[in-house]
Amino acid sequence: MSKNFRLIVPCLVALCSLHLCAQPRVMGIDELFRLADANSTSIQAYATGKEAAAEALKAAKAQRLPDISASLSGSYWGDGKLWNRDFGNATHIDMPHWGNNFALEAQQVIYAGGAVNSGIELARLDKQKAELDWEKNRQDVRFQLVGYYLDLYKLNNQAQVLEKNLALALQVIADMQARREQGTALQNDITRYEFQKENLKLQLAKVNDACKIVNHRLVTILHLPEETVVVPDTTLLATEVQTLSENDWQELATQTNIDLRQAATGIETSKQLVKRERSERLPKVSLFAAEHLDGPITIEVPVLDNNFNYWYVGVSVSYNFSSLFKNTRKLKQARLNVRRAQETHGLAQEQVENAVQASYTSLLTAFTELRTQEKNVQLANENYSVTSNRYRNELALLTDMLDAGNTKLSADLALVNARIDLVYHYYQMRYVTHTL
Repeated sequence: MSKNFRLIVPCLVALCSLHLCAQPRVMGIDELFRLADANSTSIQAYATGKEAAAEALKAAKAQRLPDISASLSGSYWGDGKLWNRDFGNATHIDMPHWGNNFALEAQQVIYAGGAVNSGIELARLDKQKAELDWEKNRQDVRFQLVGYYLDLYKLNNQAQVLEKNLALALQVIADMQARREQGTALQNDITRYEFQKENLKLQLAKVNDACKIVNHRLVTILHLPEETVVVPDTTLLATEVQTLSENDWQELATQTNIDLRQAATGIETSKQLVKRERSERLPKVSLFAAEHLDGPITIEVPVLDNNFNYWYVGVSVSYNFSSLFKNTRKLKQARLNVRRAQETHGLAQEQVENAVQASYTSLLTAFTELRTQEKNVQLANENYSVTSNRYRNELALLTDMLDAGNTKLSADLALVNARIDLVYHYYQMRYVTHTL
């Protein structure tokens, strides 16, 4: 007895500690979005990508600035020898042994065929892509959270319905036991309802376990304390879902859908790559200036042990003639990439249009299903009430009572699911148009 007691006590303590540590937190969808923006690892990773792209744009703009370099060197010179052309009559030449060189040079590109501007524009487009990637990921995370949140809402409501039906089953069992004592009910009838009670308990346990799984996923994404229990806002289903017409949703999608905006950015990127390839066929013009301080002076024989300072400025013009035959294929490839990007944009438009049409149809179906389930619940409640009264008056069989109870349970669960599905399809509609 004492051994069993020692085993039971730690288990009870652990269960009590888990219950005490649980921190229920009522959340609405807007709060989920706010916490995700602040804490989601995925969103933060894409935000870092935005910052990196912004720095890349600054680096590209810096290419417009002049190139300035300076160098300073010191050297040791050995003595030299001087020969005739036939390497005869060698003469020893004394050399200053310490040499120095200082150079300050600057160069400013005046014209590069548009290469610098194309580089800046490409960096700007890359920054725009990074921002769109961040926004797309943000929409994905939000829709994922909505899915988990509504799943949790559905599971919690299923648990409430199961608890109500379990309580109803217990009441029926108590009534039947009273009737058995009066001799108007059989033990077999009670056993069959006991069987239903155990099935309800099993379903309730499965639903509670599913709640724990979904709650853990929400807590992990939002980086909340592990013991947090997310409680969906009960006012969500009471809010009337307002929707637009299909044409309005389609028009909204053409303006806000990120896939379309990414495809449009791809077209602009391809066009800039064409300009960059064209710039390879154009001359490059730049200004340059330099100042040097060298010593000793080796252009004289004997070598002069002096420092020589000189400076110069000028204009440089260069042209790569090989680009006339080397860049032809690259330029053609770049133009084909523009056409491909345009075709990709057209394909994205078709996909978005289909997605909006499918989501809108599903939303209308959800409205129809909700109205149907509301009517089904009304009929199921009426049927259960009539059957219950008939059973009490011994005008109905136990199987009729079981069928009525199962019908009522199915109708209640279906109504809850229909309400949540309507909200889900509404948010899916917003996700397709990327307006979450």
